Amino acid sequence: MATDSENLRNRLDRATAHLDPPYAVVDLGAFDANAAALVGLAGDKPLRVASKSVRSRELIARTLARPGWHSVMAFTLPEAIWLVRSGISADVLVAYPTVDRGALAELGADPVLAAAITLMVDDPDQLDFCDAVSPSGRRAELRICLDLDASWRLLNGRLHVGVRRSPVHSARAAGRLAATVARRPGFRLVGLMSYEAQIAGLGDAPPGRAALGTAIRLAQRGSYRELLVRRSAAVAAVREHADLEFVNGGGTGSVAATRADPAVTEITAGSGLYGPTLFDAYRAWRPTPAAFFACGVVRRPTPDLATVLGGGWIASGSADRSRLPRPWLPAGLSLLGAEGAGEVQTPLTGAPAAHLRIGDRVWFRHAKSGELCERVNELHLVDGDQVVATVPTYRGEGRAFL
Repeated sequence: MATDSENLRNRLDRATAHLDPPYAVVDLGAFDANAAALVGLAGDKPLRVASKSVRSRELIARTLARPGWHSVMAFTLPEAIWLVRSGISADVLVAYPTVDRGALAELGADPVLAAAITLMVDDPDQLDFCDAVSPSGRRAELRICLDLDASWRLLNGRLHVGVRRSPVHSARAAGRLAATVARRPGFRLVGLMSYEAQIAGLGDAPPGRAALGTAIRLAQRGSYRELLVRRSAAVAAVREHADLEFVNGGGTGSVAATRADPAVTEITAGSGLYGPTLFDAYRAWRPTPAAFFACGVVRRPTPDLATVLGGGWIASGSADRSRLPRPWLPAGLSLLGAEGAGEVQTPLTGAPAAHLRIGDRVWFRHAKSGELCERVNELHLVDGDQVVATVPTYRGEGRAFL
């Protein structure tokens, strides 16, 4: 009897037999199941789709058409403008501060865009930059969201658990910045965001590293308890100066935990739609793998090795093996430690390598979600054992935002 992995490989091979590798596919059954599961984890709190984790307008729109998903978190202002103008969403939060002068000028000159897009701010100098591009009296009012740093700082800040994002860490600092925004003409404070990357973006069960997993889980529990108190205080401090429309938090790895925070009104998720390999190290919820890319076998350097053309689609972040793509199908293949995943060729070892023939496909999973789309112009959408549509990625539409 065929295993689940064999059935998946056979199904993907049949669906894409007419295609020449390399190419990428999204299994719609798994994609839709992941979207539904995230809604279940979020409960009564609506979800923003993180566009950087999808990078295809058609699949962003497919997600937003589902109950429970309501808006977009973009990663650049030009991208947000494009998504609004193309009708994908009329509610786009830009997750990072911007210094794109052309995009800021376009935003300020168009009241429709200004009403749909919210900018991220964590420093008064960013407001000054906006005014320098387009003075407040000569542009539309700009919607502003404050970025509250969600990292856990211990020992008077000497120990930092989390990522380096906003300088606004305390409730007092959030209140001061809120007061500054509220006093400034041409800006309207509408939201607060805090992304707990040390919980949402860090797997708590790294394979083969039990001690590290225990340490991560202890740190995550402590960080979560601290953030519950601090985020609530920050929201209260900010609300003294503005009527907030939303308080955003979380990510794929923390949807259920973030849902339990009463200060949060909405949750962001995106990576869980594709289910990349970094999320295999999570205990709370593991998405079903939905995005794959195929490379063709072009060499047999030894009877026990098979080499595919390309394959070196490395993910961003700390440069270690966790950022390498993983040969997934046929099951049992692995990269060579001395070569890894190469720019133009990737040799593979493992029992199945001896049975691969020239022209066979090897299916890989990327370590992260949206970055896969920077390598291909299109995604082939598979339903069952058929390609039912082919849709462009951002790259395929000539849009390279970062």
